[in-house]
Amino acid sequence: MKKLALVLGLTLAGGAGSLKAQDPAAAAPTTAAPTAASSSAAATSTKHLLATAEASIDPEKIRAHVKFLSDDLLEGRGPGLRGAEIAAQYIATQFALYGLKPGGDNGTYLQQINFVGMNAIPSKTKFTLVPGKGKAIDLSYADDYTVSNPTLTASVDVNAPIVFVGYGVTAPEFAWNDYAGVDVKGKVILCIVGDPPSDDPSFFGGRAMTYYGRWTYKFEQAARMGAVGALIIHRTDLASYGWDVVKNSNTSEKTYLRDDENPRVQAASWIQLEIARKLFAAGGMNLDEQMTAAGRKGFKAVELPVRLRAHVESVVRPFQSANVVGILAPPTKSSQGKPAVPAIAVKDQAILYTAHYDHLGFVPGMAGDNIYNGAVDNATGCGMLLEMARAWAASGLKVPHSVIFAAVTAEEQGLLGSEYLGQHPPLPASEIALDINYDMILPIGVPRQINVNGAQRTNFFPIVEATAHQFQFAIVPDPRPEAGSYYRSDHFSLSRVGIPAFSVETGVMYEGHDEAWGRAKINDYEDHDYHNFSDNYHPDWDFAGNAKLDRFGMELGWRVITTKKAIAWKTGDEFEAARKNTSH
Repeated sequence: MKKLALVLGLTLAGGAGSLKAQDPAAAAPTTAAPTAASSSAAATSTKHLLATAEASIDPEKIRAHVKFLSDDLLEGRGPGLRGAEIAAQYIATQFALYGLKPGGDNGTYLQQINFVGMNAIPSKTKFTLVPGKGKAIDLSYADDYTVSNPTLTASVDVNAPIVFVGYGVTAPEFAWNDYAGVDVKGKVILCIVGDPPSDDPSFFGGRAMTYYGRWTYKFEQAARMGAVGALIIHRTDLASYGWDVVKNSNTSEKTYLRDDENPRVQAASWIQLEIARKLFAAGGMNLDEQMTAAGRKGFKAVELPVRLRAHVESVVRPFQSANVVGILAPPTKSSQGKPAVPAIAVKDQAILYTAHYDHLGFVPGMAGDNIYNGAVDNATGCGMLLEMARAWAASGLKVPHSVIFAAVTAEEQGLLGSEYLGQHPPLPASEIALDINYDMILPIGVPRQINVNGAQRTNFFPIVEATAHQFQFAIVPDPRPEAGSYYRSDHFSLSRVGIPAFSVETGVMYEGHDEAWGRAKINDYEDHDYHNFSDNYHPDWDFAGNAKLDRFGMELGWRVITTKKAIAWKTGDEFEAARKNTSH
């Protein structure tokens, strides 16, 4: 870890102006009704202000934010640690300089959240598979398994039988229940990552992963069913990432919402595929046969003649970490002797922009590069959020509805900051029309393709399509729907409370290059730098594409706050009911 001394100087400069005498008639307010000509002039002026603001978005300003946020000084921006605090204060200071209204607690930009960090102690944490017959199998932490204790106690002991529950899914809309006919209370469930296999889009989304396939759901459902532990079998093709990602993400501190009252397992664990193979073999069963059976309707959960004996000892760290929220509010009007009120008389239909600023922190005592700098993930999205906020605030546009900017924390720990934001929004959820999220935008030039996965689930999609055409972007489908990307970024937290939401991402075609070039660049990052110590800032990065995606997002935001039609999920969408509930 480099030791850096950094002095941040923030100067607010103002100049003294002179007041000139004015003709009283010229200064007097007029009450004349607007004419068609004046309305047309106002529309032209607004169009000019919007175009000028979009053109002002500067790739070099985005670069400066990314460079600072991914510096070693910030130590990987681990939630509740010094580096993340610096990042939050930096973002809040930018919002203040832009003149945004604070959207956090007690008139500040910071929305403080109570968390508890749980960091398993490798030398004191033990996992052993104990078959009814034969020799016990001791597992190696990090190499064979990862584990965390979501119950937030310093230590926990588990000694319970293991029940294989297939994919660990209870989905009545698909007539699928992996827990049917089995009682897992006080036991440890074993399940496969991902959804039951399907090529039918109407059944578990076909190739596209649903939330049922996400590891977060597996742990949540196991707890709801009364299990004390959950083992998720990792398989690279089903998870869409290798064991290194699991290890790096789960052997550092895991963060939990302190005040979450939902049930929790005592041991939330991943195991390597080969360990699962040994586990089934110890019970006289074949892993491949059981996984195939689990993908068929009619699968029945089976209790294995193997127990898990585990001791999980953890460092427990209560802390606070903040979302950072700034708001560009509609102009106000006042009558003589009366307080100012919003210039609009109808309920708000705000646009919300989000990006997470946290990353994985650092590994204390490790030799060499021990900092997860998170330059792409997600200093890029955060830098884009800041530059868009500056452009909006400086635009001179009289926004008819609020424009909200939220840099959220603890995304890497399971979208926790955005989950809290969704539960405690700065405006009622029913008054937030749409969320647009930016996460992990590789700065390698100007994309010709974009992926707006999730937008097609809303009635706003035709406007997204038209705006993409305006910006010469081709909309391409999610290239890896089986990865469940929609459920892996912060927009999902807003969707869960009913707010229509999606992320803006790039495709593989970039100006001046073919698809093979773009695919190779993206694959190289995912294979070598994603959630790794090598996700560092590079001086030769090209942020022109990030700036263009910001302009696209700003144009979409203007369409959101000026549309006459309420933005909604399409009929039958999984989030439609939540949206209707927020309207009551």
